[in-house]
Amino acid sequence: MNRVDVLMEAMPYIQKFHGKTVVVKLGGHAMVDPDVLDTVIQDVVLLHYVGMKIVIVHGGGPEITNKMKAMGKEPKFVGGLRITDNETLEIAQMVLVGKINDGIVSLIAKFGAAGVGLSGNDGNLLIAKKMAMQKIMVNEIEEEVDLGHVGEIEEVNPEILERLLESGYIPVITPIAIDRKGLSLNVNADTAAGDIAIALNAYKFINMSDIDGVMNAQRTRIYHRLNYSEAMNLIKDGTIVGGMIPKLSACLKCLDNGVRHCHIINGNKDHNLLIELFTHDGIGTMIKKKS
Repeated sequence: MNRVDVLMEAMPYIQKFHGKTVVVKLGGHAMVDPDVLDTVIQDVVLLHYVGMKIVIVHGGGPEITNKMKAMGKEPKFVGGLRITDNETLEIAQMVLVGKINDGIVSLIAKFGAAGVGLSGNDGNLLIAKKMAMQKIMVNEIEEEVDLGHVGEIEEVNPEILERLLESGYIPVITPIAIDRKGLSLNVNADTAAGDIAIALNAYKFINMSDIDGVMNAQRTRIYHRLNYSEAMNLIKDGTIVGGMIPKLSACLKCLDNGVRHCHIINGNKDHNLLIELFTHDGIGTMIKKKS
């Protein structure tokens, strides 16, 4: 009966989400732990087969760092931001496109669905411009730093994604964009995923990383439900710091532009994606426009 109860609890959510577009951003430990990634992709394929239109956007920062060190190149960070020179960009493309993206597409096939790997260059999916000089505090002194081949997205052209989704494929996107001169730029995966969700008029945007959700300053409580104003105030009052800021900011931008619900969940725990979507209480943080 427990199994039946689980299915019955999931049924209204399956009905509600059938035919809806959901953008899932994968990052953190899932990108370096094959067992974690294996479980996540099983969940994604299940969502596909219950009728949801799934788009995956993945990061890969830790893998890029590991590959750089293995090739004898020391990664350079200023204020927590990676400096991306020509060689670093080549390594990033090698890791993101040639290893991670290919691996995710292969796992989708392993579990019985069809994935298509893309970078932002394909079909002019992600058009970006080089990021301006960044003002960063270094040893308590503000400095202007050129991050190199790092971009900020100007435009998303979702036509190729829409065609793939209508044909029953799961698109898998690497956050490498192209500028208007045809040059590649590395872009933030959280930001890219959010912008893609907006361009597709997605019903949900789900950010899966190494964190359980949005938490209080003492890290003792997860906010399982937040509205837009509450989430914004957590940024303004300093409760949200570090890597959570771009994640939550991407969610708020999505909500400002038509995405109905945003979620931040831990991708390292088995089947958290299914628990978040198909149970009443969920497991991470869901943010929506109004209470």
